[in-house]
Amino acid sequence: MTNQSKLSENTDNTETIIEIENNSPLDHAPDDIKLAVDLIYLLENNNVDKQTAISALEIVLNDYKKK
Repeated sequence: MTNQSKLSENTDNTETIIEIENNSPLDHAPDDIKLAVDLIYLLENNNVDKQTAISALEIVLNDYKKK
C-alpha cells in the first residue's frame, strides 16, 4: 500500500508534476498484518463494542477454518 500524491504546477505554459511518495511501515508488511490493521481500524472507527467485535471475529475465524 503505497500512498502517492501528485502536485501539479503551471509556470510559463508548462506543467510540472511532482510525485511525493509517502512510505508507511505497512508498505512492506505481510498481507495478514495489513488486513489485521485494516480490521482494527474499521472496528475502532465505527465504535464497535469490544465484546461484539470479539464475537464477530470468532464467527469469522470459525467459518474460515471450516473452508
